[in-house]
This record gives sequence, structure tokens and C-alpha cells, in this order.
Amino acid sequence: MAAEHGTFYWNELMTRDVEGAKKFYAQTIGWSFDGMPTPDGSTYWLAKMDGEPVAGIFDISGAEYKQVPESWMAYLAVDDVDARVQKAVKAGAKLMKPAFDIPGVGRIAILTEPGGAGIGWMTPSQ
Repeated sequence: MAAEHGTFYWNELMTRDVEGAKKFYAQTIGWSFDGMPTPDGSTYWLAKMDGEPVAGIFDISGAEYKQVPESWMAYLAVDDVDARVQKAVKAGAKLMKPAFDIPGVGRIAILTEPGGAGIGWMTPSQ
């Protein structure tokens, strides 16, 4: 997947009903799913179409996500997530989750832009 700065790179469904979402998208779109273990012991689900990753499913049923609405989260590719987040905060964004690394995936930060919409920014691994 190309990672051109400033373009949408990934989409992720944040849901409290992972199995229901998997069933819905399998039946209606034809996605298949592969589970990936996460550092906290949960499973992140890769949605695939014709064997290629197309989206993710993230379980938000834990107490720490109580205030997070079920929704799709989009991620923009950026050339340097740390530098871009500094610019975003100076421009009025709120940093919701500081930059963190996912080995083999990239460095990610979660923000709300000045209007309040959530967005992920990531510098994908090469």
C-alpha cells in the first residue's frame, strides 16, 4: 500500500461487537478476517478482500473506551508523525493519544482536529 504524505492510508472500525461486525461485513461485502495479537493481549482484526488487507476492526468494549463512540476511524499518512503532531497542536488540534509504535506497521498518533473530528495520523513503516 502506497504511503503518500497527506493521503488517506487506513480505515478502522471501532466497535463493541467485533463478531457482529465481522459477520456483517463478511455477508455484505465479502471480507475475510485474520486476527493479530496486540501487546495488551487483545486481538486486532485485519479485514481482507481477495487476500489483501483493506481495513481493521478494533474492539472498544473495554472500560477505557467507555466514552468512545462506535465509528470508523480514518488514518492519514504523514512524513513525520512527531513533527506533524507538534504543528497540529499549535494549530488547535487536541492530542488524544500520543505517538506510539506498532512494529512492522508504523508510528501512530490520534488527534481531534480543531472542529472536533477524530483522525489518526501515521508514518507507515517502510
